[in-house]
Amino acid sequence: MSEKEIFEILGEKIALGESIEASFGVAKLHSTNTIDVPVLIERSKIPGPTVLITAGIHGDEVNGVEIVRQIIAKGINKPKKGTIICVPVINIFGFIHMNREFPDGRDLNRVFPGGKSGSLAGRVAHKLMTEIVPHADLILDFHTGGAKRFNSPQIRIKKNNSNLNELAKTFGAPFVLYSKNIKKSFRNSCDKLGIPILLFEGGKSFHIDNNVTNTGVNGTKRVLNSLGMLNNSFKVSKPKKTGIFIEESKWVRANFSGMFKNTVSISSKVNKGDVIGNITDPYGKFNHFVKASASGYIINVNESPIVYQGDALFHITTKLSDEAL
Repeated sequence: MSEKEIFEILGEKIALGESIEASFGVAKLHSTNTIDVPVLIERSKIPGPTVLITAGIHGDEVNGVEIVRQIIAKGINKPKKGTIICVPVINIFGFIHMNREFPDGRDLNRVFPGGKSGSLAGRVAHKLMTEIVPHADLILDFHTGGAKRFNSPQIRIKKNNSNLNELAKTFGAPFVLYSKNIKKSFRNSCDKLGIPILLFEGGKSFHIDNNVTNTGVNGTKRVLNSLGMLNNSFKVSKPKKTGIFIEESKWVRANFSGMFKNTVSISSKVNKGDVIGNITDPYGKFNHFVKASASGYIINVNESPIVYQGDALFHITTKLSDEAL
C-alpha cells in the first residue's frame, strides 16, 4: 500500500476504510492505575485530507469536550473522504480533577512543543506534537472562556493569513478575533509546523451551553463540507448572522471591589458611555455604574457575583476588519 493508503499513529497501522480507537497513554496515576486517553481515527475508503479535532487542553473546559463528543456521537467524524482524528480530552489529568492545569501545576497550553524527558505536561505536549499532529492537514481546537468569564462563540486566528481567513469564514462563528500566537502554545507550535489551526472559544469553564455547542458542531460540519469530507447524510446550514472580524479589542476593568451584576447580553453592540453593569456593596450604601469604554460588541462577560478592583469585567471590540462572512 502507498503512504496515503496506510499510515501509522500511536503504534497502530490504519488502512483506508478502517476505524480504530488508539490509546494516547502518557503516564500512570500515583496509585499505579493506567489512564488511557482514547484517540478515535476514522478513515474513508477514498483518500483525502486529514483533519485533527481536539479539545480539553485545559481540564476545566468541558464545553469544548462536549462539542467533540457530539461530533463523534452523531457520526460527523466519519468522513466521506480522507481521515478525521478526534482527541476529545487532551488534559485527562485536569479533566478528572476538574482543574485547568496538570497535577504539576503547569498550564499545558504554555509548554508546547514540550519534551520527552521534561515535566508531565511537557511530555504530553511532546507526544501530541510528535505522534499525532504531524498527520494533520488542518486542526480544529476547541476551548472555552476562563472561570466565570463567558466568551461569545468566536474563532481566533493570526492576522494576514488568507487561508485561515477563508477557513474562519467557512466555520461561520459570530466573531473572528485576530490574535497573535502565544509563545509555547499549541496554536503557535502547530503554526511553526505549517499546519493551519482554527482555535474556537465559547462559553465558560465548568459549564455547557447549548448555543456554544451548536455553533462549534455546525462550524465543524461547514469546514468538513468545504473539504468534501462531510457525509451526505448531514445537512449544512448557513450562519444566522454575518460574522464580525475583529482587529482590536480591550477589557473594561472594575474600578471598585464589590458585588457585580452585568446588564448587557453577550454579543450585544454597545455605545461608548452606555451603562453595562454595576458594582455595589453588601450594605446598600454604594452603587457604581460600569460604563462602556468604547463603542463595539461585547465578546466576553464576567459572570462572577463578586469582583475585586482591577478584575476584567467586559471584553469590547474597538476596531473591526473589512473581512466579512
